[in-house]
Amino acid sequence: MIYQGLSLEGKVALVTGSGRGIGETLAVGLAEAGADVVVSDLEERLKDAQTVKERIERLGRHSNSYFIDVQDITSIQNCINDVVKEFGQLDILVNNAGIRRRQAALDVTEEDWDAVINTNLKGTFFCSQAAARHMIPKGFGRIINVSSQLAVVGGINRAAYCSSKGGVASLTQVLALEWIKHGITVNAIGPGPTETPGLLQADIRTDMELAQDLSENMPLGRRMTAEELIGATVYLASPSASATTGHLLVVDGGWTSR
Repeated sequence: MIYQGLSLEGKVALVTGSGRGIGETLAVGLAEAGADVVVSDLEERLKDAQTVKERIERLGRHSNSYFIDVQDITSIQNCINDVVKEFGQLDILVNNAGIRRRQAALDVTEEDWDAVINTNLKGTFFCSQAAARHMIPKGFGRIINVSSQLAVVGGINRAAYCSSKGGVASLTQVLALEWIKHGITVNAIGPGPTETPGLLQADIRTDMELAQDLSENMPLGRRMTAEELIGATVYLASPSASATTGHLLVVDGGWTSR
């Protein structure tokens, strides 16, 4: 077999939560690999999403920005239907939208739990379901879920977050098994601590506490950059990953190797 390469020419991708952070970086990275890329985010981040759209268009790719609230199934369906209507197809879905709340288990309220689970896990499922309804008739699709290294190891004060990301890893396997017969691969990436606006906002630790945590757990010795996740995402979206499915590709600076 001839190596099929990593080009995404002719493909249309949708990245949820791509107005900033990891989602923004992955959206631009997919465009650099040749895809037309749709940016999507919450209402309050649509101005940021428009800026990302313009970055993608400067690369010579077709793009647009859409509102999506992954906690709202109607919003999900409307966004994905509109993408297919405008672009004619949807080949790649990156389920990136997510939130974290760092809390001791005894302090987690039902509202906290539901917000994290509904965004990170429920949203991932229903975005995948809506996308698959368009991918199945075409016999092709790439779904990439953003999980975490904390899907496979525990983290103190992250009961809801670890539960949601572990669920994403398990869901990835289930959907991979169900949809491979339709030419759809479903995989996940598991980022380690990555420098993003969301992480910085949620992390209330002191510099000393952070340094100690990284020293004890992060062989890389620093937080990762979002750009260090592009290669894994492009590979999983590419023709070369046609036999890779149900896999959690951990990119964590060695965190889970300790």
